[in-house]
Amino acid sequence: MPFSYSLPTPLDYFAALVHSDAHFPLLEAAASIAQDEYPELDLQQVLGEVDQVQARLKRRIPANASPLQRLRQLNQFFFTELGFGGNANNYYDPENSFLHTVLTTRRGIPVSLAVLWLELAHASGLQARGVAFPGHFMVKVVLPNGQVVIDPLTGQSLGREELLERLEPYPYARKLSEDDMPLGLYLQAAMPRDIVARMLRNLKEIFRAQQDWERLLAVQNRLVVLLPQVWQERRDRGLLHADHGDPAQAIADLEAYLAHVPDKTTEQNARETAAIAERLHALRRSVGF
Repeated sequence: MPFSYSLPTPLDYFAALVHSDAHFPLLEAAASIAQDEYPELDLQQVLGEVDQVQARLKRRIPANASPLQRLRQLNQFFFTELGFGGNANNYYDPENSFLHTVLTTRRGIPVSLAVLWLELAHASGLQARGVAFPGHFMVKVVLPNGQVVIDPLTGQSLGREELLERLEPYPYARKLSEDDMPLGLYLQAAMPRDIVARMLRNLKEIFRAQQDWERLLAVQNRLVVLLPQVWQERRDRGLLHADHGDPAQAIADLEAYLAHVPDKTTEQNARETAAIAERLHALRRSVGF
């Protein structure tokens, strides 16, 4: 019998990358998001391009450079010489989340620019992490005299007052000053899995607003794979299947969601759960269960 095999799908490949938090390949996982749009994308070529940029930067940094000197050299190289920055003309273009495009156009959104900046920072010997700041992803670097928080759109260092000002639009964050809560609660390091989730959720909102259901489903599949214990993502995929003609898949997802809803819920959550249960009952009836 002749040997046959099938190539992994983009979702299969993504699942293999993100199955464990140990040695999570942030750059490759983030770059692979674009394979739904560009199935022929050569991820190894993308990684190679980043390696080349890293090598250019490392040649500019003296071996005895201090962390602050390394940071200044990195920002000069990334924001000034290479010209990376925000895509102000088309901020909600999905291409801003595709790293191979960002590498070419030098334009992106905070989280996609942060992924590339972090790769260069680590190659420069800096202790750098992403920060899931409300509304605007940040990066931070630990220096001998403290940490520096940086806007990955511009390279600007942000002090306490500027960070507090950026929290003002978010009602849940206003309690920071009211309750004298430490700003550090909003500056905790983001895990690589959370960074990729933020990228996917940005795309989720874009495709939902565009009513692009096929692309939305592709993103939702990745979120379910990436966050298998976040049952709200399973719920959202189930509702998407229900609205677009796949009752069997919808039933499986909504059953999984309801099976994992916490016993103790708020009144709002209880109403939502009841609505999901009613939707599930209707789906079962529609397929003769």
